[in-house]
Amino acid sequence: MSPTHIDASTRELARKLRRDQTKGEKALWRALRELKADGIHIRRQAPIGPYVADFVVFSCKLVIEIDGDIHALPDQLQHDERRTAWLSAEGFQILRYSSLQVHENLEGVVLDIRRWLDLD
Repeated sequence: MSPTHIDASTRELARKLRRDQTKGEKALWRALRELKADGIHIRRQAPIGPYVADFVVFSCKLVIEIDGDIHALPDQLQHDERRTAWLSAEGFQILRYSSLQVHENLEGVVLDIRRWLDLD
């Protein structure tokens, strides 16, 4: 499945995830929206092929993920590995941050993303 072919169930999941964002996702989204002034267009809860990325910058094929505690569970770890492999095969780079990192050091997370995007 290519990144441009999105089935209806994935689109509906993305809509649901946009409505039900975590506190960390909401906080990071508010900060990332400010990158628009730097010419960076970021989408949140964006479908890519069979998956939904927390945040994506399609222009440079960057996916930003915020991982909560559930990502430490064995089934979720396997799912994340398959997802990362698929996204990497499609040319995406993945930056992962824990929800704790976002909660305790939002400024540092944003600075790291800005550096990755060559904005600082």
